[in-house]
Amino acid sequence: MADQQVAARYAKSLLDLAQEQGNLATIKQDMDLLANTMAGSRDLRLLLRNPIVKHDKKLSILNAVFQGKVSEMLTRFFQIVTSKNREAVLENIGDEFLKQYNALMGVQVAEVTSAAPLSPAARAEIEKMVRQQTGLTQVSLTDKTFTPSLN
Repeated sequence: MADQQVAARYAKSLLDLAQEQGNLATIKQDMDLLANTMAGSRDLRLLLRNPIVKHDKKLSILNAVFQGKVSEMLTRFFQIVTSKNREAVLENIGDEFLKQYNALMGVQVAEVTSAAPLSPAARAEIEKMVRQQTGLTQVSLTDKTFTPSLN
């Protein structure tokens, strides 16, 4: 099964469970932390993908990194993922969870590339245009891509 399909299934299961138990906001924060940590740590990503490192060692590293920072539900989720030998797709699971969460909440994420930082008025105008195009009520702009060469 392709990694993206696996990630989508695990993310959907976690999203459904969090919704069922009323922990959706907490799990969203946990998954934001997971996504940010994975994006910022090449070593962690490589370790989780390394087939030589035993699964219990990967679990203990995940627990050490996230101990006290994430909910008990996500800690148990790490146990399930590692017991099924799926820790290599944990980063994809995090990304897929956030996509599914945004879809559930009616949030459209749009990335803006500009030659200069956006003014509040320009940001509001772009958000309005995205809302009109998509029909969604909430829009989240990311302007993390700043390209001075566009001048």
